[in-house]
Amino acid sequence: MTPAAPRHISVLGREAVEMLAPHDGGIYLDATFGAGGYSRAILDIAGTRVIGIDRDRSAITGGFDLVDRSGGRLTLVEDRFSNLDAICAAQGVAAVDGVVMDVGVSSMQLDQAARGFSFRLGGPLDMRMGHDGPTAADVVAKASEAELANIIYIFGEEKYSRAVARAIVAARKEAPITTTKALADIVSKVVHAKPNEIHPATRTFQGLRIFVNGELDELHLALAAAERVLRPGGRLVVVSFHSLEDRIVKDFFNARGKTGGGSRHLPEMAQTAPSFQILTKRPVTPGEAEVAANPRARSAKLRAGERTAAPAHAAGELPAWPVLSDVMRGG
Repeated sequence: MTPAAPRHISVLGREAVEMLAPHDGGIYLDATFGAGGYSRAILDIAGTRVIGIDRDRSAITGGFDLVDRSGGRLTLVEDRFSNLDAICAAQGVAAVDGVVMDVGVSSMQLDQAARGFSFRLGGPLDMRMGHDGPTAADVVAKASEAELANIIYIFGEEKYSRAVARAIVAARKEAPITTTKALADIVSKVVHAKPNEIHPATRTFQGLRIFVNGELDELHLALAAAERVLRPGGRLVVVSFHSLEDRIVKDFFNARGKTGGGSRHLPEMAQTAPSFQILTKRPVTPGEAEVAANPRARSAKLRAGERTAAPAHAAGELPAWPVLSDVMRGG
C-alpha cells in the first residue's frame, strides 16, 4: 500500500499491532476504526484483510480513501462494536485472527466543537458517538436529580455528584441547558479544582458521555462478541483510557483466563476450560516520549489475550446501573 500523509497515530499503536501479530492471510477486526490508525498498520502486512467498525458516520466516511487504497482488503461498517460477531457473519466471515479495540471517545470527536464532547470548546451539548438517540442535553433536561447524581457518580466517579445534580436541576428551572459552556459553568460553581488539577467539569462530562452512549455496556458486549468470533490462536487487544473501562477488560480476561465451574464440594460439576491465555500479566502503558507527544495517552492501558480452543464462556448479565432508555421514559 502507498502510505497516506499525515497518518493518524493511535495511542499504543505500535504495541497494539505487535501484540495482535497480524500475518499474511489473516482476517482482523478494527472494532473502533476512528481515524484508521490500527487498520493502516495491519494493512501494511501483505495479505491481511481488515473489517473496520465505527458507530460514527464521519469516521466511516473519513476512511473511504483508505478503502480505495487497500485494494479490496478493507471493509468499513457503520455499526456498534457490540455487534461485531453479527457483522462478521454478514460479511461471510466465520472466524477472525484478531480483534483490536481502542475504547472510549476519540481525539477527532473531542476536537470537533459541534459534537459537544468537550467543555473546552463551545458547542451544543450533544456527546453522541453516533447520529441517533437522545443527546446529553436531553438527559440533562429529563433526568431527575437522583438519576443525574447516580449517572455522574457511577460513570464519572465524581464525589460531588449530588451537589452537581442539585445545581443542574436548579439551573434548568431558569433556562434550558443546551451548550457545553453552560453545563461547564454550572459544574464549576460547585466543584472547585486546585491549580494543576483536572477541570472541574471533567468527571461530569465523562459520566454523561459514557451514559449517553452506553459505553460500558457496549464494552461488556463487545468483549463477549470478540470471544465468540476469534479462532483458536486469534488475539484480542484492548486499549482503554480510564479505570472503569480497564476494570471491565481486566475482569473479562481474568474470568476467561482461568479454570472454573467446579469445586471440591461439587466435584461432579464440569470445569470451565479457559477461553483465553492472558498475554499481559500487567497492562502495557505508554512511554514518556508518547505521553509527551500526546498527553491523552497518559492514562492508556493495553491488555491482550490469545484465544484457546475452548468454547466461549456464557455471557454474564450486564451490571444493574442506570440505563438511557429508562431515564428518558421516566422509568
